Parts: sequence; structure tokens; C-alpha cells
Amino acid sequence: MISAMIIDDEQAAIDVLEHHIRQTPFIQLTGCFTNPIQALQLVHQQKTDLLFLDIQMPELSGIDFIKAINGKTKVILTTAYPEFAVEGFELEVLDYLLKPISLPRFIKATQRALNIISNEAGGAAQTNFEDDFILVKTEQKGKLLKIMLNEIDYIEGMKNYVAIYHQQQKTLALLNMKDLEEKLPRSYFMRIHKSFIVSLPGINMIDGNQVFLKQYKESLQVGETYKTQLMEKLKTKLM
Repeated sequence: MISAMIIDDEQAAIDVLEHHIRQTPFIQLTGCFTNPIQALQLVHQQKTDLLFLDIQMPELSGIDFIKAINGKTKVILTTAYPEFAVEGFELEVLDYLLKPISLPRFIKATQRALNIISNEAGGAAQTNFEDDFILVKTEQKGKLLKIMLNEIDYIEGMKNYVAIYHQQQKTLALLNMKDLEEKLPRSYFMRIHKSFIVSLPGINMIDGNQVFLKQYKESLQVGETYKTQLMEKLKTKLM
């Protein structure tokens, strides 16, 4: 079960989402808001797993709302304006639902949200980092390569491929960054830039917006939207 909140300045849009949530057994609705400022205060005060967030709202847009919560809660954007899709996904929303929102499309989005939130909650306990691995499709047709998780140093996004750097090797795999990020255990891997995922145990030094990894002379850039999340993740190790 995941908790969810609806934020939309139009009551008719809220009514549609409420109806869909009633048909979805794994979502518990904790609140509906037409005023994004009031909702922002509550999001900071209590834990909510998922927000259904409109974009075009007075006083505070959905995009600005996402920036204000700084990754505290997962977000599915709900809007009538497709032109905001790219900006939304750059802010790492889970999905982008165009109004009018059908029930099948809603269930598909929320099932994906459930999987991601559940994996994050239980990932650390379920994953044996030393023994776990991924199988990736390489550029050679029909070839699958086994890569141990504890051997991965970092991953670089390259359009339709990713480059996985492991044990002084570079493997090109037919994957996208978002799908790979969701499969890797959050306890050990973190996205620090739209183009980079790093192994947290492999970090040797952080200097400003640069991350230096063991056995690599070159640094990796930390994106502005990821810096706070990275430091929050590492704060328990800070002396």
C-alpha cells in the first residue's frame, strides 16, 4: 500500500483522480488540495509516498513545486499540456499523464510507482551486494554479459546505450539510464547527473561539483539537481 496526495487547482480533475484511486486497491488517498502552497506545507510535515501533481496552477506551478520538495516525494505529473514532458522527466518524475486520464493509463502509471517505491523501501534488505549481478545485452546480437554489482564503478548514458565501467573495462549495453537506475540497489548506486550513475562505495573524493572515483584520474560532474540528494545520502558518513 502506498499513500498518495492529489494537487490540482481544478476540482473536476481531482474528482477524476479520486475515482481512479478508488479502483486501485494499493493506493491510500491521504489528501486533496486545490492550493499548492497549503499542499507544500503538508508534504514537508508528513511522509507521503506519491503526489499526483498538476503543472499549470496559480501561485506555484507543478515544476516549481517539484523543485521545492527536492526529491522528498515521488511525483506523477497530471496535465493537459504535453510540452512540459521533457522538463518533467528531467526532474525525474515517475510518469506524465495527459488529461483526460483514462483508468488503464492511470493503473499502468501507479503500478510502476508501486514497484519503484516498494523496491526502494526493501532494496537494502533484499540485495546481497557482494553476490548480486546484472545481465546486459551487449552490442553483439544474442550476447548477454554478466556484470557483478560490486565491480561496477560508474555508468554513463550514451543516447540509446549506456557505458558500464567495471574493473577497468567499458561495456556498452542496450539500455536506458532510467530503467537501469530503477533496477540497481539504491543503497549502493546513485544518479549524480543526467548522464552518470556512480557506485557510492567507489567514491574517493568530492570536490565542489566534481566526484572522483577510485582508480580514475578524471572526475565526474555532479548535476545541480542531484547535489543535495547526494550529500543527504552521504551525510551519515560525514565526520
